[in-house]
Amino acid sequence: MKVGLLFNGQGSQQAGMGADLYENLPGYKAYIDKASAILGYDLNELDQDEEKIRQTQYAQPAIVAMDAALAASLKGAGLTNVVAGLGLSLGEYPALVANGILTFEQAIALVKDRGQYMQEVGDKNPGKMVAVLDDNQDMIVEVVEGLQKKGLQVYPANFNTFSQLVIGGVKADVDQAVEALTEAGVKKQVELPVVGAFHTPLLNEASEKMATRLAGEGFGAGAYPVYSNTTKQAFTAATVKDTLTKQIVSPTYFAQCLQEIVDAGVDTLVEIGPAATLVKFAKKIAPKEVTKYTVTDFASYQKIVDAINAEKG
Repeated sequence: MKVGLLFNGQGSQQAGMGADLYENLPGYKAYIDKASAILGYDLNELDQDEEKIRQTQYAQPAIVAMDAALAASLKGAGLTNVVAGLGLSLGEYPALVANGILTFEQAIALVKDRGQYMQEVGDKNPGKMVAVLDDNQDMIVEVVEGLQKKGLQVYPANFNTFSQLVIGGVKADVDQAVEALTEAGVKKQVELPVVGAFHTPLLNEASEKMATRLAGEGFGAGAYPVYSNTTKQAFTAATVKDTLTKQIVSPTYFAQCLQEIVDAGVDTLVEIGPAATLVKFAKKIAPKEVTKYTVTDFASYQKIVDAINAEKG
């Protein structure tokens, strides 16, 4: 078994997430309690608050804490044959905790500030994001770039699969892009429930603040490669600061990175986090022969632990 870990990003959060894990796994509980001490509020209580968990400033540390705590719990239960990691945007933080480039405490402190920076910019400069479901991504990019030449602020933001590309920008400009793409033959577009146009230049102010925040940080050596959505290359201690700064305003290339780790020989994908999101992408990219798990709660955690034990005989 050659395992690739996939980590949820923002948008996967939901009220009630992690509750049964907190109750049933002492190791998981210890990580969440540690995160609460760093954040200055009870994270387990916040995870049950439907209003707060939707807010960027709270959602980001909550997701990272859950993802990283789950990964540590799985490692403790015997999932040690991990050969690659990949997170969707924010999910890169727990991915870097799992491979040792970031410490858990460091990641929680960083995303506490990252979430606040992005919340402030989103409140001040609200945007819109729309998932465009079409496999002609060159055409989508061409239409968007044509609108940019006319002065519109709309951008390709997330290459989630080879048939799903999220665009983002100023609300009115994204609406024009939706119309133009419909005229170009796109049949399905879905608005996303976000307040900001993440991974676009509208978040420049947050990116600049993050650069300053990361300036004094030190990083460890990774035990295995974690691929960056931004560069499509594996993170190194030398590239972390620059990559995590650019990440906020740059498109994510999750589909291309997932293809990379599958081509490198990963035969088992384990998605970690509040929701079954990335496995849906993986089903469109990875071959059927690649085993796929999602760990979102205690029942699904127990399922993979049983599989690990069966593998070890």
